[in-house]
Amino acid sequence: MRPNPKQTAFLALAALASGFLPATAQAGEADNALIKRGARLVAYGGCVDCHTPFKMGANGPEKDMARGLSGHPEELKLPPPPKVDGAWNWAGSASMTAFVGPWGITYASNLTPDRETGIGKWRETDFIQAMRTGRHVGVARPILPPMPWQSVASLPDNDLRAIYAYLISLPAVKNKVPDYVPPATTTSKAGGGKIPG
Repeated sequence: MRPNPKQTAFLALAALASGFLPATAQAGEADNALIKRGARLVAYGGCVDCHTPFKMGANGPEKDMARGLSGHPEELKLPPPPKVDGAWNWAGSASMTAFVGPWGITYASNLTPDRETGIGKWRETDFIQAMRTGRHVGVARPILPPMPWQSVASLPDNDLRAIYAYLISLPAVKNKVPDYVPPATTTSKAGGGKIPG
């Protein structure tokens, strides 16, 4: 007696599904748990405080969560920063996304998975290396104040993986953050004001 081709195909699919679906469900649960842990770590670390711009709400300034973790708004052009020196040597913008100090002017980066303006092209290893070394994508320009990468670097790899998984799970927000501006004394020497790398 020859098996019916339809029955054979059905049995093959059933066998495949019975072995595959539970593993897929477990993988999905593991991914969800990793993302939830990343969300808790991002909340605990205060990442939203600098990487999400403020907007004016009914009760005053509030975080613009529609642009959550998208960094300094590209359309927000700031006037020259105040002069800072001595005991008061750094300041932040009203949006809480731009900062000036002895290091120059820095802007909070876009941490959303936008492939052009955020971290969408970064691999997990790029993110971990950046947090361990304090260098963009782990090899390029320095990550400057007030980003506390040294504290983030103390986290175990599993926590950094969780943060990365959470960031990559967010909606992508297209927002090109302005480039770093070195201090005036460095700008004239560096020719163009960009940090190499």
